[in-house]
Amino acid sequence: MENGVNRREFLKATAATGAALLAGNLLHGVSNAEGKIKIPEAEKIMVTILTDNYSDINAYIHNIAKRFRRAPGLPIEKWALHAEHGLSYLVETRVNGIDHSFLFDFGSDSGGVLRNMEILNVNFNKLEALALSHGHWDHHLAFLDLMRAKKSTLREGISLYVGEEAFIERFSREASGKVISMGQLKKGDIEALGFIKIVEIKDPTPVVPGAFCSGKIEMVTDYEKIIPRLVRPEGGTYVMDMFGGEQAIILNLKGEGLIVLSGCAHRGIVNAVKTAQRITGVEKMHAVVGGFHLVESKPEVVQQTVADIKAVSPTYIVPTHCTGFRAIQAFANEMPEQFVLSTVGTQFIFGS
Repeated sequence: MENGVNRREFLKATAATGAALLAGNLLHGVSNAEGKIKIPEAEKIMVTILTDNYSDINAYIHNIAKRFRRAPGLPIEKWALHAEHGLSYLVETRVNGIDHSFLFDFGSDSGGVLRNMEILNVNFNKLEALALSHGHWDHHLAFLDLMRAKKSTLREGISLYVGEEAFIERFSREASGKVISMGQLKKGDIEALGFIKIVEIKDPTPVVPGAFCSGKIEMVTDYEKIIPRLVRPEGGTYVMDMFGGEQAIILNLKGEGLIVLSGCAHRGIVNAVKTAQRITGVEKMHAVVGGFHLVESKPEVVQQTVADIKAVSPTYIVPTHCTGFRAIQAFANEMPEQFVLSTVGTQFIFGS
């Protein structure tokens, strides 16, 4: 979201980057001698909250949080940001002096999300990729409308990275036993747009230089459980949705350690962090950002999650979206020096 380059400069930079990537095999997640993936270190990483559950244009200033502020004299439609039960990020990396950017998740209300993107000056010409954490409506419902609205400015053949089962219809079983559809992002609808390349992944996969999709998040803790009411169809009945294809984004800040960015963390935010550490061989955590899906969790699960995140000693903790007020409050109380409040329009800047 920094000052943009013109399209000619962008294409020139992209071509240079592509050559470098091919030379270094970075697009294939080459392993090092220990069998770990090597994520290129980024000199700078920026995560902009394009939509989230909470908006506050008077939120406190923090050294890593560039808050959106209203410019004097602008009409309300030019500064009033939209909050919703949904999530979308703009992720930007700077690797070897070259800037890269992609969208991770897309929110639910396309009108509100698109207005936020315009207010926040998202440069669609610069986007190199798209990524979806999982197939729930609050992360993809705005996707098709956004793509249609920005088709003329997005690059032809832009890749959309998704995990397994991203396109299945998902359901919620209510207390009464009734099963209610939560909607479906259909692969055919995306293909019909004619300019997006769908990349379905199972393993850790680079999205842009300096940022990887996690691949499958292994469930190793004994307390992070999938919510039983979330189900999917199988064999003529409904089975518990295990979210085996849910993706987190893993980034590596030069000299500081890993940044884990989650959508909902249905498989557990501690599990996501442990997966990132395992597949990279990097223990040091700089930041954990995202939806932690603790909104329905019992107090003891919240307490254990906070304790285990605290134990890995991230420099910053930024809960968003489905973390829930009680859990956000717990992180703020237990990790006051690391905690930073997320609000719509905030740009979190890591590195320089």
